[in-house]
Amino acid sequence: MEEKQYIEQEEKSIDFGQIFSALLKHKRLYYKVFAAVFVLACVYTLSLPNYYRCEVKLSPELSTTRRSNSSLSALASQFGMNMNSAAMGNEALFPTLYPDLMNSVDFKASLFNVPIHKKDSTRMMSYYDYLAKEQKSPWWSGVISAPFRLLGSLFGGDKKDTIDQHKVNPFMLTKQQTAIVKAIDRKVVCDVDKKTMVITIDVTDQDPLIAATIADSVKYRLQDFITDYRTKKAKVDLAYSRKLFKEAKERYDKARQLYATYSDANQDIILQSYRTKLVDLENEMQLQFNNYNRVAQQLQIAEAKVQEETPAFTTLQSATVPIKKAGPARAKMVLIFLFLAFFGTTVYVLHKEKQLKPLLGL
Repeated sequence: MEEKQYIEQEEKSIDFGQIFSALLKHKRLYYKVFAAVFVLACVYTLSLPNYYRCEVKLSPELSTTRRSNSSLSALASQFGMNMNSAAMGNEALFPTLYPDLMNSVDFKASLFNVPIHKKDSTRMMSYYDYLAKEQKSPWWSGVISAPFRLLGSLFGGDKKDTIDQHKVNPFMLTKQQTAIVKAIDRKVVCDVDKKTMVITIDVTDQDPLIAATIADSVKYRLQDFITDYRTKKAKVDLAYSRKLFKEAKERYDKARQLYATYSDANQDIILQSYRTKLVDLENEMQLQFNNYNRVAQQLQIAEAKVQEETPAFTTLQSATVPIKKAGPARAKMVLIFLFLAFFGTTVYVLHKEKQLKPLLGL
C-alpha cells in the first residue's frame, strides 16, 4: 500500500526540468507568435487616437454651515422672527447628488450648444457638431460599420433625422442626439469625495483645448444649476413679497389720498358726522400704513433670504489646457498583448507535450 502511494506521488510530482525542456523544444513557435503579436499590437495601438484629460475641483459651501451664522437670522430677529429653527432643515441637493445631476439628460443636453474650437484651428463650432463630425476613430470601426450602413441605406433605415439637431427636447431625443448624450456620458465624469465633499469634474477628449473648455463650461453650468435650484423657492417668495408690497403701497396711497382730499374739503365743517368720517378715513389710512410697513419688512427678509440661499463655490483647481496626453498607454498595451501571447502559447505547448495535467495536479 505504501509503495503504491509512493508511486502515485511520483507520478503527480512536477518535473520542472521536463517542462522547461518541452518549452525550449518549441522556442521557434514562441518567436513566430511574439513577432506576429507584436506587429498586430503595434498596428492596434497606433490606430487608437490620443486623448487628453482635464480636471477641475470645487469645494461647495454647505447650507448648514452658512445658515448657522446667518445674517438673515439677525435681520429677522429685529422684526421679532426666529429663523434659526426653520433654517436648519435638511439640504435638498447635497453634494453627493451632483454626479446624478450631471448624469441627467437635461444637463448633458445643455452642453450641446457650447461654442468650442480645436487647438490647431480657429473655426468655431458647437460641442454637438464636434462630437457628431470631428471625432477620430480606429480604421477598423469604419470597416465594421460599412456593411451595416450599406444595408441600412438599401432598406431605408439610414434616413437622416428631419428634426433640427440643435432643437433639443430631452423628453424625446432623436437617434443621433441619444448617441451624442452617451458620448458625453463617457467623456464628462463627476465625482464627489464623501469625506471632504470636494467635487471633481473630469473631462476626457481627443483635443486638449476642447477638454479644458468643456471642463470649465461644466463647472459654471453646475454652479448655475445649483444656484438656481437653491434659490428657486426664495425667488418665488421674493416675487410674491414684491407683489404684496406693491398692492399694500397702492392701498396705502389711496387711503392717504382719500383722507387728505376729504380733510381739505371739510376743514370748516363742524358737524359730527363729517368728523366721524374723517376719523374713519384716518383709521383706514393708519391701518393701511401698518400693513404697508409689515409687508415692507417681509420684503426685506425675502431679499436677504435670496442672498443667503445663494451658494458659494471655492475653485480648488481651475481648468487648464493639458500639455501631455493621458492615453492610450501604447507600451503597456503591447506588453499585455505579449504576456497573453506567452501565456496562451505556453498552455498550448504544455498540452501538446502532455505536461499540462501534471502541472495542474490532475
